[in-house]
Amino acid sequence: MLQHGGRLRAAALEQGIALHRWLDLSTGLNPHGWPVPTLDPQCWARLPEDDDGLEAAARRYYGCTGLLPVAGSQAAIQALPRLREPGRVAIMSPGYREHQHAWRAAGHQVEEVCVARLRRGLPDCEVLVLIHPGNPGGERFSREELQAWHREMAARGGWLLLDEAFIDCTPEASLAALAHQPGLIVLRSVGKFFGLAGIRVGFVLAEAAILNPLRELLGPWTLSGPARAVAMRALDDRAWQQSMRGHLAEQSARLAQLLSRHRLAPTAGCSLFQWVCTPDAARLHQSLAQRAILTRLFETPASLRFGLPPDEAGWARLDTALTEIL
Repeated sequence: MLQHGGRLRAAALEQGIALHRWLDLSTGLNPHGWPVPTLDPQCWARLPEDDDGLEAAARRYYGCTGLLPVAGSQAAIQALPRLREPGRVAIMSPGYREHQHAWRAAGHQVEEVCVARLRRGLPDCEVLVLIHPGNPGGERFSREELQAWHREMAARGGWLLLDEAFIDCTPEASLAALAHQPGLIVLRSVGKFFGLAGIRVGFVLAEAAILNPLRELLGPWTLSGPARAVAMRALDDRAWQQSMRGHLAEQSARLAQLLSRHRLAPTAGCSLFQWVCTPDAARLHQSLAQRAILTRLFETPASLRFGLPPDEAGWARLDTALTEIL
């Protein structure tokens, strides 16, 4: 399997530093996650039920008509390639590499394409996979641009698959409300913005012709009862969402300023992370790990992704560590 950010226990073992001493900046998750309340004990004891209100809360939040809850968008990433006969798939690069891995594993021919190449003209493919905003590159697309690409893919009988895992801070940029249109699939997650990666909840937004076979493929009880209960309440908490969007934008700008002071001006980023391309990425990653600070290292291009520190102590630790290293 591919390796991802968040492997904190492995880093602690490698460095010989106790787990509780680490500052984990590797995942791009909101460090100020939605406050989970005490749950009704019955959600632990009963099998999950589809009429508990989760789907309705998700439709309100995303502004869409049709969706399917899944065990994190990763479940959909692995399953969707199995709904099509092997064909040609163009996937935005750099990006979340599970997309390439899943389509290749299902027998498809995968071409990795950069954004500049896409804007010169879409490749000859049946499926186009985009990450919006880009991870780790933070690339943004206009709604007009995305809709034009969707029309072109739909005319081919193909799909535009949008991974919007990091878009919750800028919901106006999402195509969620249009996901009922043929050939458009939108993936959403409560892991990043809500800081609830541990409950493994995501959603596939699409037309019924895609959702129905996907539901059959995944089978019953894709989400646990407690996960459904938490996600439903988080999606309905409009006051928290509005306040958090402003807070995360401020924190991300603060992170960009901190990195720039250390001559690590971000190449790109979004409200949940900053991305720094540098040939010195591997050394910086290791030097920070030796100080119990975990970042996300990318080999191609050589770069580091920095998530947001959770508190003032974390900000001070990162500032001090970069001062020592650089």
